[in-house]
Amino acid sequence: MTPRALWTVDAMAEAMGAERQGALPQSVPGISIDSRTIAPGEAFFAIADRRDGHEFVPAALAAQAGLAVVAAERRVQFGNRAPLLVVPDVLAGLRDLAAAARARTQAKIIAVTGSVGKTGTKEALRLALSKDGETHASVASYNNHWGVPLSLARCPASARYAVLEMGMNHAGEIAPLSRLARPHVALITTIAPVHLEFFGSLGKIADAKAEIFLGLEADGAALINRDIAQFTHLKRRAKEAGVAHIVSFGEHAKADARLVKCALHPHCSTVAAQIFGTELTYKIGAPGRHLVRNSLAVLATAVLAGADLALAALALAELKPVSGRGAPIEIELGGGPALVIDESYNANPASVDAALALLGQATIGPHGRRIAVLGDMLELGPKGPALHRALAKQVTADAVDLVFCCGPLMRNLWQALPAGRRGGYAEDSAALEAQVLSAIRAGDVVMVKGSLGSRMAPIVKALQRTYPRQDTLESTLEDHTLEGASAQG
Repeated sequence: MTPRALWTVDAMAEAMGAERQGALPQSVPGISIDSRTIAPGEAFFAIADRRDGHEFVPAALAAQAGLAVVAAERRVQFGNRAPLLVVPDVLAGLRDLAAAARARTQAKIIAVTGSVGKTGTKEALRLALSKDGETHASVASYNNHWGVPLSLARCPASARYAVLEMGMNHAGEIAPLSRLARPHVALITTIAPVHLEFFGSLGKIADAKAEIFLGLEADGAALINRDIAQFTHLKRRAKEAGVAHIVSFGEHAKADARLVKCALHPHCSTVAAQIFGTELTYKIGAPGRHLVRNSLAVLATAVLAGADLALAALALAELKPVSGRGAPIEIELGGGPALVIDESYNANPASVDAALALLGQATIGPHGRRIAVLGDMLELGPKGPALHRALAKQVTADAVDLVFCCGPLMRNLWQALPAGRRGGYAEDSAALEAQVLSAIRAGDVVMVKGSLGSRMAPIVKALQRTYPRQDTLESTLEDHTLEGASAQG
């Protein structure tokens, strides 16, 4: 079957003001920035991020890319016959194409930001809205200055809904993304001390997140977490941005999408809620109170976007944790199975609290223990040591039996723990790995979490490799690291 065209080359060239070169196809089925995963016929954009994408144009064309989009100053290195669209600046060209995608689409655009829960909420929205119509959503955590334009440019003209994740680590980054996307719904999941060293206060973080309101369509809605201390501040920022329709979600009695009650289970949750006055009972197919809270935002968004609320609620039963963000992994030791909760993708105080709570509700086997393996939470500034020490209270509250720590900041937690809960400490994750591997036993539940720079994912890999389940001995373990993703808070 011939892949459906995403863009005609004529439309691409017009949108970007591009000069054509070589034997170009009539259309492309997709857009890629990664020569390793590009599909035949796709357009390769040679953007510069960690590496200059122009270095990989030959590889992309060798992999049967339909064409490459390159900068005018670099075209000469590819010869006169290479199929190219030539622009003054590749990233600017991608933004122009994204603007054209926004202009042509009839989809309801949902923009999601927040200190914690962006990607999980985006994926839940993808699932819930897809039951009502064709839904496009950002890949992985493509939420930055190139990720949002790329995600928008990839939106098919036929989509009914589009969900875009927006992140930042400095003020001024979200505003241009929101103005490019012009969302119909702008959702802020929560405000937490993430990238605190760049902002200095939660109020300034809230201001940076509130930039998402600046691009809202005139009839659009701002959806804000009613339970957080910054709610009034964010509501004021929305009004200052000219937003007329401001709604909320949470446990607060005045929330428009309100939690009535919930039951938390090791592998799922059941929820009773009122969504704009409609009473609902539904199941979430993944565990954690944080997912319960964010499910209210998902269902509120479905209503605001005009989707079927009942279908959206039913879809949440299919929700599963994604790799690096709570995915359960069964391993096999000599005496029986154990469970690893892979939370290794990133960490901050709010997400570690949520992960510890998830560990606390996990069911352990006979003689099993709840074990947390924690790496440094980075970019917290001068408050970092105190924020790490404060986790000791959560460890006790969630009945975590043992804690293994690595990194200079996690030493603060290690020193604050009662002696009976100290599993082991090392300066880095590589040195901690052997301690964790030797300590684990059948029946344990092990949660692994830390900031990306703490490199906790290799510990998850080592547990899988050392104690594989029998049915995976012959398989190659999938690398869950999000190659090329530049996730921001």
